[in-house]
This record gives sequence, structure tokens and C-alpha cells, in this order.
Amino acid sequence: MKNRHSKDDVLPISVPARRIERLGKLGSLTAGVASSMALNSVKQMGQGKRPSLRKLLLTPSNVQRVSDQLAQMRGAAMKIGQLMSMDAGDVLPPELSQILVRLRDDAHPMPPAQLKRTLSAEWPAQWLLSFDKFDVRPIAAASIGQVHRGQLKDGRDLAIKVQYPGVAKSIDSDIANVGILMRVSGLLPKGFELAPYLEEGRKQLHEETDYKREATQLIQFGNLLANKTQFVVPELHSDWSTPNILAMTYVAGVPIERVTEEPQEIRDQIAKDLIDLTIHELFSYGVMQTDPNFANYLYQPDRQRIALLDFGATHKISPPVVQFYHRLMLAGFAGDDVALEAAMKDIGFIDENTKNDQIIQIVHMAKFVFETLQENLYLDFANTKLATHLQDLAISLAKDGFTPPPLPVDVLLIQRKFGGMFLLAAKLAARVDVVALIAIHLKGTVQSCQTNRRVLSNE
Repeated sequence: MKNRHSKDDVLPISVPARRIERLGKLGSLTAGVASSMALNSVKQMGQGKRPSLRKLLLTPSNVQRVSDQLAQMRGAAMKIGQLMSMDAGDVLPPELSQILVRLRDDAHPMPPAQLKRTLSAEWPAQWLLSFDKFDVRPIAAASIGQVHRGQLKDGRDLAIKVQYPGVAKSIDSDIANVGILMRVSGLLPKGFELAPYLEEGRKQLHEETDYKREATQLIQFGNLLANKTQFVVPELHSDWSTPNILAMTYVAGVPIERVTEEPQEIRDQIAKDLIDLTIHELFSYGVMQTDPNFANYLYQPDRQRIALLDFGATHKISPPVVQFYHRLMLAGFAGDDVALEAAMKDIGFIDENTKNDQIIQIVHMAKFVFETLQENLYLDFANTKLATHLQDLAISLAKDGFTPPPLPVDVLLIQRKFGGMFLLAAKLAARVDVVALIAIHLKGTVQSCQTNRRVLSNE
């Protein structure tokens, strides 16, 4: 969920609720881009220049126009932007990456009038009389809905997640339309398979618009973490929840990315707790909250605990994928290149279309990660060596014509979560003994898996 503490200058924009209205938005977008291209083409021809289709399409004004229009639609456009910018950003043209990053980060709230109509359609008549206070300004806004704070007369302080009207009913048509727009744009690299991202976006949207499902996940994580005093999960209030509204206990805190001024040991502990939770989700719980957006976490300095806010993107991890990651980590820490390559092929990072020199480079990237983890007792996330080197290698692969194979859904979402935790730990400039956190889940299976620091041995 984005914009946990929204600024007053964020412009409310009505969400197009009907399918024909949403299709019209895409139609007007296409027409606007085409019109701009035609005008620029005439201008360049008048200057004696030969127009380039790509340059005509990728003018700053067109990039801005596409970003703005898709962001206003929320739903499908923003979800595809989130998935692609997380997983494939390094191999996409910078212009498309710019659009996708904006779709990942931008979220305009509904105007108060549309909000009132939406609430009145879900709650009993005169519902406002049950509240001492209801803030029409959202405390968060994202691709599916926005969150408001309200205090009931019975004393309960609620965070109320309201789904945008029309988003759920328009998912399939929106996904199809966004796919057409991206394909005809000419921005996708040759050989890039958009279909898996469209299908995963469609499935995720159907799951995330199911607020009954999210309520179940909220309760599940509350139970899983009931004895983990470093975390707090909001409680569900079912009497004010509906298929399109999710009412939870309001949880106060500081946005997690703003904890950069806290002492080093506190920042280290926050990163350690969240990384440890992610590893437990993979290896112990079999279920993972797969949206690592910073706005999904708050920090409570007085209690030194982390609030977990959004469970709409919770996903069950299949046992075979858990075993794949188990094998991958065993091979990586053991320095077994053959086993590492075999695991990466089985998981899907490498397929039959990957050239031999690309395979060597991809395996090297994985080896570099495991070697970096073992170099020192703590991984210093403030050190940009790892991220910079991996980015350079990814750019080199892209220049060599490599496009990522379509990954299994579980792997795509797990990688997204890992990447988000890395970015957050880097933001906090934290130092974490990541190997020790992983080793707990590998012991008992490993007979002899020595590392530089003997952390993974059974001794």
C-alpha cells in the first residue's frame, strides 16, 4: 500500500468505474500519443529531418502522458508496472522503465464525493453516525484501493481499506488493453515475453480485490506471529468489513524508510527481523507476503517493533519451489558450480534459449552473491559493491540479447520479495548476518557444508 502518510498536495482523481469508461481512457491515450507523433513528424519533416518512429513515440510529453493516464486507471496498469519494474527493469528500455517506475510509485486518491458513494453502497444507511471521526483524506493509496482512518463511537480506532469502484470487474479487460498498448508501443525488447506478466498481474489482481481472502490472510499472519514480539499485525474488524471494504485496527508508527536516523544497532535489528521473517515465510510458513513496498511497514520506536500492514499480495509457496531454493542455497554456499547451475535451470533462471556464455555469467552472478554473503560476519548493505556489480552484469547480459525466461509465479514473487528486502536494508544502511539466518533452515539436512566461517556446518 502506497503513501502511508499522504501529502496534502496529492491530487484526488476519480477512478473510472465502468468498463466502457476505462476503455475510453485507453482510447484517448492512444489517440493523444498518435496525435503528438503526427505533429512532431510534420515538424521534423519541415526541418528536413527523417522522422524516427521510436523517437517520435518516446518524447518526454508522450512518456508523461502514458504514465499519467495509466496511473489514473489504477488496477491493472499499476500492477503490471509493479511486476515488470521489479523483475525485468534491467533489460527494459529506459523510457519504459521510467513509465513502470511511475506506475509503481504513483497513486492518486479518490475524490471525497466518489469515496462517499462507495462507502454508502457498502455500509448501512446513516453509517457516519456511528463514527466520532472519519478522515476523508486517505493515509495510503495504491493500485487496488485506499485507506482511511476512522474512530467509532464505541472507542475503536480503525484503518479502513476501501476498494476502488470498478477495479475488480474490469480486471480481465484492463489487462488485455494494457497488453495491447505495450505491444504496439514498440518499447518491449525483441523476444521479451509479456504474456506471463499479464497473466500474473491478472491473477494477482483477482486475489487482491478479494478482501475476504485478505481478511483470512490477515488472521493467519496474526496467528503465525502471535509470539513474535518484534512484530505487530492489525486485528480484523469483521463487523465493518465487506467484500469491498477491509476494516482493521489502526496501527501507528513511523514509515520504515524514515528510520535512517536511528542508531546503527536499531537499524540492524529492523533489517534482521524483516529478512528473518522473509526466510521463515519461504522455508517454515510456506506462505509469503510478496509485496515488499516500504509503505507496508511501520516502525514503533517506543516498543521497538515493526507493524506489518498489507496482506493482499499473500501467496502460498509450493513445496517443490521451497526445495529448489533449498538446493540453490546449499549449492551456492558449498561453492558447487555444477549443482548451482543445475538448480538455476530447474528453478527457471536459465532455459534452453540461454546461450552458454550467458549461462556462465548468470552462474557467476549467483556465485558472487554467495561469496559476498560469506566474506564477512555481517553483510554491510550500505556497501554498494554487490548491487553495482550485479547491475553491471545485468546490463551486459541485456546488451548480449539476453531476456529473462518466463519464471514460475512462485519464483517471480519470491525474487520480488528478496529484492525489496535488499533495497530496504540498503536504505537503512544496515549490517546483518544473513548467512546465520539462512543456516538455521539448512541444518539437519546438510551433513557437511562448510563455509569460510563454518556457519553452515552441523558442529
